[in-house]
Amino acid sequence: MTTWWPYARIAASLLGSAAIIAQLVRTLTNATEATTAYGSHLLTVGTNFFSFFTILSNLGAAAMLAVAAVWAWTAGRDAVREPRWLAVLIACVATYMIVTGIVYNLLLRGIELPQGSTVPWSNEVLHVVIPLFLLIDVLFAPKRRALSWGTLGTIAAFPILWAVYTLVRANLIIAPATGDHHWYPYPFLNPHITPGGYLGVAGYIVGIAAAIIAIGTGVVWIARRRAASVSA
Repeated sequence: MTTWWPYARIAASLLGSAAIIAQLVRTLTNATEATTAYGSHLLTVGTNFFSFFTILSNLGAAAMLAVAAVWAWTAGRDAVREPRWLAVLIACVATYMIVTGIVYNLLLRGIELPQGSTVPWSNEVLHVVIPLFLLIDVLFAPKRRALSWGTLGTIAAFPILWAVYTLVRANLIIAPATGDHHWYPYPFLNPHITPGGYLGVAGYIVGIAAAIIAIGTGVVWIARRRAASVSA
């Protein structure tokens, strides 16, 4: 596995990147064909696209997998363990992607989207294939390094910042698809339709935060166990 796993990581990186590009092209194409000023506002549409946790997590995954593969072919060729910075990066990205897969398939898969707004194969790659690959990477990738439990703080930092950014920005823009004076990337973050309003949204955020901490704990625990088994 040490010899061919970097190739698997590069393949996953390229697949994830292709899926992001395909969906971005579809999104911008739909915007150029919109008949309203707010629907055709490319800057807002593009910024919204890169405001989805799924897209940001997959961008991070594509970059991390490529960097990890390059490291394995260069400085890591004779290394016993991956460097700490790479181990932390893998733990963060893997946690976000696994949570993305879980949240999408439990909360969002059944929600109908406007016809032609998504690229079906891209949607499956971003929400199923790459999350599964990152789970496999956590379980089986070679040269795993043990991480301290303090890594959980680093893992939690990005989702917290993303949630704050999302809720602050939401009421500052016009939704391209509807013209509403707010835009939320996911329905469960929208207090205008979520039962209980902001209190209901807070419940979802707490639940997802708990999922991130739980999955992150599992990722760190697995890394520690795998590193310890190699040392034993």
